[in-house]
Amino acid sequence: MSRPIVKAVWPLARSAQAAVAAATVADVYRAVTSRAHHLHPQDTSSSAFTTASQLSVYTTMAAVVLFLVWFVRCRRNAQLLSPTPLPGSTPWAVASWLVPVVNLWVPRGLVLDVHRASGPSATEGRDTVLVNAWWTVWIGRAVVVTVGSGLGQGDSSGLLVAGETLNLAAGALALAVIQRVTARQATALETTVAVPGAADLPRPS
Repeated sequence: MSRPIVKAVWPLARSAQAAVAAATVADVYRAVTSRAHHLHPQDTSSSAFTTASQLSVYTTMAAVVLFLVWFVRCRRNAQLLSPTPLPGSTPWAVASWLVPVVNLWVPRGLVLDVHRASGPSATEGRDTVLVNAWWTVWIGRAVVVTVGSGLGQGDSSGLLVAGETLNLAAGALALAVIQRVTARQATALETTVAVPGAADLPRPS
């Protein structure tokens, strides 16, 4: 029986990073356009606001899809690299990002599981802090947006600045997490693949 080919997922990582960056910038543009339209509707047309909102939605959808595809591929690699099985199934690993309430804490643990299973690292402590910082900022941004919507102050200057500052920070940290997990797997794949019969596995080009 042929062995699975294990490769670092750099093309997917770069695509996910580009999509996350685009979605982050598009959301800032949407927020600024929304604020301008709210304060000066005569200067900022509703069509401009609609266009900005659609751009944000489309880029966010692309970022979600590409990030999840990257995550699933990394999780599959981690299963092959790790001597012990990762907890949960692949369908659950995907669904946990999409199910309300569950997606507030479960995905963070799944990313850490993939990270730890991807091989030893001299910077593991810092990498764990990176994942935790990303998740904390991301949840903080969601809280600010939810509170602003609940108070009917989604376009207020203070909440907009706070929300979009957290949005930019979460986007930058997401790029760093994608980079670190992919790089860790690439390093592990350059040395050894810890699965039974792994010596027969083709090495990544």
